[in-house]
Amino acid sequence: MPLHKSAEKRLRQSERRNARNRSRKKELKVLVKTMQKLIDTSAEKAVVEVAYRSAVQKLDRLGVKNYIHANKASRKKSQLTRLMNSYVKAD
Repeated sequence: MPLHKSAEKRLRQSERRNARNRSRKKELKVLVKTMQKLIDTSAEKAVVEVAYRSAVQKLDRLGVKNYIHANKASRKKSQLTRLMNSYVKAD
């Protein structure tokens, strides 16, 4: 328990920020898993492309705003692109 008023405020701020970070990372995880699930179920190319674009867009945004490291965002985008390209070639 914080003893000072400023420490209490920092604790409140920290809890809010942690919740915000968790929700943004969870959104990203859901987008990536949705795309992979669509590929596994052999969905239409257009649907998979929309999921791919939204996942890449979210990765870019989170990388720029430092919610995840820029290199991690780049690595994930590369993995998704390879997955997408292999799916398109398979059809």
